Order: sequence, then C-alpha cells, then structure tokens
Amino acid sequence: MIRHADGLSIGQVSEATGLSVHALRFFEREGLFLRPIPRSAGGQRVYDPADVEWLLLCNRLRDSGMSIATLRRFAELVRSGPGNEHERLALLEEHERMVRARIAELEASLAVIHGKVVTYRRHLHDGTAAGLWAPAPS
Repeated sequence: MIRHADGLSIGQVSEATGLSVHALRFFEREGLFLRPIPRSAGGQRVYDPADVEWLLLCNRLRDSGMSIATLRRFAELVRSGPGNEHERLALLEEHERMVRARIAELEASLAVIHGKVVTYRRHLHDGTAAGLWAPAPS
C-alpha cells in the first residue's frame, strides 16, 4: 500500500476502517467526510488519521442503524463548527432513543427464543420431544 508522505492512501484507510474502497468513495460523494479529501500530485486521495477516526465513528453510527441522511446531517453540523452543539446533541439523543428501542425489541425477541430453547431442551432431556410442534397433516 502506498503511504503518502503527508497522509494515508485509500487502501490504508480501507484496511483501518473495514470499509471498502468503493464505500469510501461513496462516503465522499455523499458528503459524509468532515473535510474535502485532498489529492496527491498524482491524483490519489490523501487521508489523515483524523479521517480514520471519523470513519470509525461513522461505521459505529451506521452499524447502530443511523441512516445515511441523518449521518450526512450530523457531518454537516460538525463541519459547520462551533455553535450548533445543541442540534448535534438532539440528533444523537434521538438516535440513542431509536437504538434503545431496537435493543428492547431484540431483548423481547430473545426472551421468546430463549423460552423455546428451554422448552426444547427439557423435552429432549425428558424424551418427550417427538411431535413437538410438528405440522399437522393436511
């Protein structure tokens, strides 16, 4: 991988973030970076370690279900600089509420699944599993 004297290559950033080169280009097109990504004299993108840190945060936000539109809005706010911290906080608080709601849904689903696991284990242990939830003949 090429390491530019003044930064990181797209390949290095891809490796560091787990994002494909295609995804990095997509992020750039969508305005998700905090700054325009400069190019070397040869036209190759040159990233800073701060870009990697930002992308790692973006990955975590995306993994938690944040939409590209909301992520773009967050990036716009951060890029704008000081003075909009209340908006940033409101955006993050709303996302946190959504993530907590999703976790609650998953926990409810997990409880049902776990109940089925316990039932099947008990029936298998007791030798009473034959026909357990078998489809009825039509």
